[in-house]
Amino acid sequence: MRIKLAAAWTSFMFLYAYVDILNFFTPGVIEDILDGRVFEFDLSQTFSTAALTLMAIPILMVVLSTTLPAGVSRTANLVVATLYVPVTAFNAVGESWLVFYGLGIVLEVILLALIIRYAWSWPRTAPSTPGAT
Repeated sequence: MRIKLAAAWTSFMFLYAYVDILNFFTPGVIEDILDGRVFEFDLSQTFSTAALTLMAIPILMVVLSTTLPAGVSRTANLVVATLYVPVTAFNAVGESWLVFYGLGIVLEVILLALIIRYAWSWPRTAPSTPGAT
């Protein structure tokens, strides 16, 4: 289960990063960034720190899913994935390329749902084979 969760978080982060990278090709985005704005926010240390924190959590979930004790990992995966569903959906707000963002968000939410399903169905007892979780 640990490997499945880590793989799903890794896939989520690749999708998230790829959508953000492709967004740079949307007309006007680079100009806005050069003018010091991202979406409706001024570029600042506060904005950058908040964005880093927002992305560091799922990035760390890759490692935490494989290293935390089973019960703690299960709970962490359930909580974080559930909280990231609305965070992910928020990315569509104000976007002009809704088909592009919509597809990215749908795929990301599918991965979050898969994480929730994996964590929810995590066996409550230790496996008989060492390392099989």
